[in-house]
Amino acid sequence: MTIATLLSRLLGMARDIVLAAIFGAGAAMDAFVVASRIPNLVRDLFAEGAMSAAFVPTFTRQLTQKGEANAWRLGSNVINALILVTGTLVVLGMIFAYPLADFYTDDEQFAANLDLTARLTRWMLPFLTLVAVAVAQAGMLNSLRRFFVPAVSPATYNVALILSALVIVPFCPALGLEPIEGIAIGSLLGGVLQIVTQWPALHAAGFRYKPILDFKDPALRDVLLLMGPGTVGVAAGQINLFVNTVLATSQEVGAATWLTYAFRLMYLPIGLFGVSVATAAVPELARQAVEEGFAGMRRTLSSSLRLMLVLSVPAMAGLAALAYPITQVVLERGEFTPADTAAVSYALLMYAPGLIGYSIVKIASPSFYALKDARTPVMISVVTVLSNVALNLWLIRVMGYAGLALGTATASLINASLLLTLLSRRIGGVDAPRVVLTFVKIGLASAAMAAAAWFAQIELAATIGDVTFVQRALALGGAIAAGILVLAAVAKLLRLSEFEEAMGTVLRRLKGGGAAR
Repeated sequence: MTIATLLSRLLGMARDIVLAAIFGAGAAMDAFVVASRIPNLVRDLFAEGAMSAAFVPTFTRQLTQKGEANAWRLGSNVINALILVTGTLVVLGMIFAYPLADFYTDDEQFAANLDLTARLTRWMLPFLTLVAVAVAQAGMLNSLRRFFVPAVSPATYNVALILSALVIVPFCPALGLEPIEGIAIGSLLGGVLQIVTQWPALHAAGFRYKPILDFKDPALRDVLLLMGPGTVGVAAGQINLFVNTVLATSQEVGAATWLTYAFRLMYLPIGLFGVSVATAAVPELARQAVEEGFAGMRRTLSSSLRLMLVLSVPAMAGLAALAYPITQVVLERGEFTPADTAAVSYALLMYAPGLIGYSIVKIASPSFYALKDARTPVMISVVTVLSNVALNLWLIRVMGYAGLALGTATASLINASLLLTLLSRRIGGVDAPRVVLTFVKIGLASAAMAAAAWFAQIELAATIGDVTFVQRALALGGAIAAGILVLAAVAKLLRLSEFEEAMGTVLRRLKGGGAAR
């Protein structure tokens, strides 16, 4: 799963590189970012919210208690219910696309972009239905402990966007379309590809789609009852990102794009390691809630949290220390200027602390739904969103657009802290002393790593040069290597066994011996 997710995230980076080179951080890209926010918001909520919080635990219980036939019937039922609900939302959204675009932008600053934003919104809304089906497929496969195909399917979305930028965009003017509309068309193709990619694996596992829609099915009712609060419960991070987009449209041209690119760079380690750890842990937590009780959940949560920390804390420190050279190497080319690099790296520095919070939430929040507790994460999510709005309204006045990134990062840490505290009380602890000790040790090792990487970057840039892409990439690569060496040395000195375990797992998977199905 790590290998598959790595492929998807690398292609996501390639997508951003292509889009940044072609469109830069101008008005057209701002319009695309705003227009894509609603379908992407719903996609993220479905993919990492409602499905993990509601569908996966319920589907797992059906498999465990009633057998595959009932589980497959639930799968068809859920897919059809999602098509009905999201299809209705798509139709309404397309009808009211202009007022919708007007609602989530700043009227004064964004007025010139409203027409284009509304058109892009209409193009991209059907993606909601496509991704709902794809995520339901992924939920079933994950419940069966088949992680590779669901993890690799998002890569097809990135491939579709890259191809659309290279193949569709050049023909858009001849068709009477803005070039950026070609990217919106590509997003629809990406949604179709995600469904097509997963269908053979699901069929091989025994699933046969049935056109049934039975709202009287108790299992479907369980999913629907948990899905609403479940989505709200894990929605804080995505809603906060949405709030950032709205507030960013009140800033200078490019602010919405700068924040989006910075968030994606910050989210890369979460997508690579955080989602992998959480996706593997959630079905186990659901089974343990049914079969083993709190003792099994405590073991899984403790090991998952410690593994998450030894991966996310160094990633956070590395992103903070090397924010500018990372942004420069990844994005600065074509229409993406040095001024854009400085703006994105500043936002990335502010976002970096939130990486830990986002990672923890991906484990802690679904744990409540495995316990059939929807109320607690919903209440915490509401508190988190209100905290984020308050922080952002204050920080945007103090720091401009970068204040939005810092406010979101702080809110994610608040969210994680509240979830962990209440979850620990609910199940009798998460082996807190061992988790805290791991955090302290990896924090010290990461601080040493960040300092080494920062100094190495400065020295290598001065020695090798800092003009061409090759020079910058070599300096950055050398700085990262120096940081990793220091991290490994300090981790060994501190006897951080979790770090050695995590690195051993990563190395085995990279050699092809430990990839999940």
